[in-house]
Amino acid sequence: MAEASRTFHATLLSLPTFSPRFHFKLSYSHSHPSLHLKRARSVQRSISETKTMSLNTTLPWGCDIDSLENAEALQNWLSDSGLPPQKVGINKVEMGKRGLVALKKINRGEKILFVPPSLLISSDSDWSSPVAGHVLKQQNVADLPLLATYLISEANLQKSSRWSNYISSLPREPYSLLHWTRSELDRYLKASQIRLRAIERIADITGTFDDLRRRIFSKHPHLFPKEVFNLVTFRWSFGILLSRLVYLYSMDGKVALVPWADMLNHSCEVETYLNYDKSSQAVVFTTDRAYQPGEQVFISYGKKSNAELLLSYGFVPKQGTNLNDSVELPLSLKISDKCYKQKLKALMKHGLSASQCYPIQISGWPLELMAYAYLTVSPPSMSKQFEEMAAMASNESIIRKDLRYPEIEEKAVQFILDSCESSISKYSKFLKESGSMDLDITSQEQQNRGVFLKQLAVDLCTSEQKILYRAQYKLKRRLRDMRSGELRA
Repeated sequence: MAEASRTFHATLLSLPTFSPRFHFKLSYSHSHPSLHLKRARSVQRSISETKTMSLNTTLPWGCDIDSLENAEALQNWLSDSGLPPQKVGINKVEMGKRGLVALKKINRGEKILFVPPSLLISSDSDWSSPVAGHVLKQQNVADLPLLATYLISEANLQKSSRWSNYISSLPREPYSLLHWTRSELDRYLKASQIRLRAIERIADITGTFDDLRRRIFSKHPHLFPKEVFNLVTFRWSFGILLSRLVYLYSMDGKVALVPWADMLNHSCEVETYLNYDKSSQAVVFTTDRAYQPGEQVFISYGKKSNAELLLSYGFVPKQGTNLNDSVELPLSLKISDKCYKQKLKALMKHGLSASQCYPIQISGWPLELMAYAYLTVSPPSMSKQFEEMAAMASNESIIRKDLRYPEIEEKAVQFILDSCESSISKYSKFLKESGSMDLDITSQEQQNRGVFLKQLAVDLCTSEQKILYRAQYKLKRRLRDMRSGELRA
């Protein structure tokens, strides 16, 4: 289900329609409202089109997400293609997932895998259809959409492609949020901000596909027939890339798919990741713990929240295991504020808008959130400080300091607490309703999917609500201390 390694951040921004303010990590800003209007039309089209296609279209490549059907063929092909003898093998692991398990004892600090560069799939890989690749590169298509198109092109060739055994091992329908329908997102994730992130990402991918279709595919139908290069296959290829691409620091930042290595599952307790080893001239990772034969071998996908892991990889870690977990708290300026326009102008100057999301962790919240709260509750008499507050709220302030305005601190903390409690109530409502939620199903397959997606949503919302409860406790205690201090004074 979730087989990948530590991945991109910057590569996502190479998409033609992606905005630098987009939420592919826990950034502190929403896109400008005008962008949402443009994306909304794209989202509605993409959802209806994808829903129609998915009901009638089964991809002729790939496999079931938990299938070992093509595992032996993949391992044989990799060995024939230069992969050295391995200390790990593909097997079923917990909850029916696939993963790599130790075949022999693996010591802590040992380098394993050793995938040669010839087995990497990147933007400079040779095309089985060289003309199609030449057309895309002539049009200066960015690496990520280029790779997405390359993957579809090679998949369509099936046995004629050198990558056929690898592509046959890829999941036909991953559980990342890219592959949830709009009704599933609305039904199961209405309490979490990750729902909006998923909708925005789908809209951006749809916009990228529309751009390629208009500029290239429609002008070269013999190279890019719409029966093959359509929104369904494009979302599949992007789902594969966004869950499996590896950023290889030691190969000058090359971004690539690494067959075999991408069968490794994530553990929140592991910190090691893939990289290119110049001495062995191969992609390896160094274990940070020992493994006995039969144990699953893990890697880190990076320091991501549970929501980010669900968004890209389609899973939620066990409760309490992810020390990097966070929840996005939405905050907004009040339109009734006499200084609304002035405050909004200050925010927009620093790339922010009237509505923002900030990450809250069990350990606390960022200074930027407090700065935004100060700005929101500040009176007209503090208009000269609006600029400073907005700069700090955007993380663009040159001077990093704990911004404090004692005269409005209590109001700022109360504002954050109110926002926190508003979010808690949404989670409580969803979790209460989920117990009696009817599944919209017409088949056993849909029932299995519905039960699984609902459980993912419940697990995510439970972990996010727990963080909010902790923040609520800290905020109430801070207010109590502030108010008791006033009484003593």
